[in-house]
Amino acid sequence: MSKERILVTSALPYANGPIHLGHLSGAYLPADIFVRYHRSKGSDIIYVCGSDEHGVPITITADKENVAPKVIIDRFHEANKKSFERFGMSFDIYSRTSLPVHHKTARTFFSNFFDAGLLKEKKSFHFYDEKVKMFLPDRYVEGTCPKCGYEEARSDECEKCGALYDPSELVNPKSKISGDTPILKETSHWYFPLGDFQKRLEQYINENNKKFNWKENVLQYCRGWFKDGLKDRAVTRDLDWGIKVPLENAEGKVIYVWFEAVLGYISATKDLFNNNGDEEGWRNYWQNPDTRYIAFIGKDNTVFHTIIFPAMLLAWNDNNSDKYILPENVPANEFLNFEGKKFSKSRGWGIDVSEFLDLFPADSLRYTLASNLPENKDTDFYWKEFQAKNNSELADILGNFINRTFTFAHKHFDGEVPYAGNYSELDNLMINELKSYPRKVGSLIESYKIKDAVLEMMNLARAANKYFNDSKPWETLKTDKEKCAVCINLSLQTIYTLAFIFEPVTPFISEKLLKMLNVVSRVNWFESGNLNLQPGHKLNKPEILFNKIEDDKIEAQINKLGKTENGESEMELIDYEDFSRIDLRIARIINAEIIPKSDKLLKIQVETDKETRQIVAGIAKHYSPDELKGRKIIIVSNLKPAKLFGHESNGMLLAVETDNGDLKVIEPDVNASIGSKVK
Repeated sequence: MSKERILVTSALPYANGPIHLGHLSGAYLPADIFVRYHRSKGSDIIYVCGSDEHGVPITITADKENVAPKVIIDRFHEANKKSFERFGMSFDIYSRTSLPVHHKTARTFFSNFFDAGLLKEKKSFHFYDEKVKMFLPDRYVEGTCPKCGYEEARSDECEKCGALYDPSELVNPKSKISGDTPILKETSHWYFPLGDFQKRLEQYINENNKKFNWKENVLQYCRGWFKDGLKDRAVTRDLDWGIKVPLENAEGKVIYVWFEAVLGYISATKDLFNNNGDEEGWRNYWQNPDTRYIAFIGKDNTVFHTIIFPAMLLAWNDNNSDKYILPENVPANEFLNFEGKKFSKSRGWGIDVSEFLDLFPADSLRYTLASNLPENKDTDFYWKEFQAKNNSELADILGNFINRTFTFAHKHFDGEVPYAGNYSELDNLMINELKSYPRKVGSLIESYKIKDAVLEMMNLARAANKYFNDSKPWETLKTDKEKCAVCINLSLQTIYTLAFIFEPVTPFISEKLLKMLNVVSRVNWFESGNLNLQPGHKLNKPEILFNKIEDDKIEAQINKLGKTENGESEMELIDYEDFSRIDLRIARIINAEIIPKSDKLLKIQVETDKETRQIVAGIAKHYSPDELKGRKIIIVSNLKPAKLFGHESNGMLLAVETDNGDLKVIEPDVNASIGSKVK
């Protein structure tokens, strides 16, 4: 029976900045878990990725630093490649789009489409920034969506509602480079007839959904594009940095990055096999209909991998005998936010992968992210949750079971796997649990339900702890050592299984576990639930797998949030109109009391010139109720009511945070009248 052949790609990260945790949760960690599982299962699988290295953002960064674009891409390609390695990503190759093999691949596709009469040259109007003397890519024009009113829409596409429109329809366009209002200037470009492929693309997605159960968020995104109708899309741009258009009358034009970047998956695979001396081996993955192709991405890349790239492959297949396969599935993830907000380097909100791994272990991060992947909706990374996952789950559940078992084996059974005689009902239940878990976890990974798979992994560790406790080996050691031996034998067998099923998520820990078990040759994934350790098998000395993360380390990271590289807080600027909507009034506190079961909140009654209202404020650690009574304060009087600890709050009082973290209520001038408006 031949092995299942699978091709896996992850979206090519852009080489103008470092990788952060949001990137990992979107396109990389889920793919790596999927790939590691399939390798353990014995599939013929390759995993390709690489840096996306063309386009305007590269040139802008280069201009700011007064260096050549190659300096920028070399820096971030190497930095991101190293970060991925430290995180445990198991790419078969991490290539780059600046390589000759990629340029040749992109030009071949372009020329093939041009020669087939697919590409049409058309004059059109594009946004042009007169201040910096350049045409602006879509991502560098921002304005109000003409369809839904979203104020951060791109020049031809709204990220919020998914609408497509002509750049001339964008309301209040602004250049993100200069801040000026760009003009629409005529230029000529070659266009790919995307609309000609709509019916075939709809059929392709519908059929694959029926066979492979595509994620609903991906389907909804595609339906939105189809509803508006696919339109011709430019495949060239007026830029210096990029792959030159292979036509005589195309001076100063490059192949648009959206067109050539997705071809980076093909060129990276060519690069992989070229490095192994097999120039044609890549075809067995891209041009063999028996190959399964899975494209892992974040949701912002959905259209490129479900509509545009498949359309390009269909176009090639229409005119060539060497036909490409299309993605079987595109399991796009939503966004991971950081402590309730979007990642923002400029505002000091978030942390790069390299910075994170300087502080904490990769497997603790992998486990935390994997157990909270934004598979169907946006999720958040919280420092406190990371600490809890490491301490309460990895250390206290998984680590505790492993430590107890190894300690018992070395202390009472000479560091060997003891002989197991007669099994009790409790033992047989544990044996059956072991046999079921590889298939249970594997089925979830196959279905791209990584979060559920991680939960089941830890559930086996929970079951193992319960088995250990219920077996009471500390008692049977004295009364029935044969029964004690059975418990330790099965506990070691369980650790063997845990090492295998956790490996896709925590590869470094699993490697240590197998070393502790003195396991050299590995079994197939589905055999890992068997009783694989023979009686008398010698164990190696155990080592500490998980260290508890102390509160002060987490608090230090929380305190850094919102600070820029120079240590100062970065403010998010708002319009005057936003501020003018806030109604600040003078009020007097007439009563205050502690809210039971809360150590931070006070329930405060305040009077204005017209009414008495209740405000719930988080200042109980800084003021006693008696200290507040009679004070004049400033309140936000037009805040929507909210409930805190079951108590309604109708407003907010203003306070200032001192250097040592204390809160001081802001008090107006003694002559200020109650109810007066603060301007």
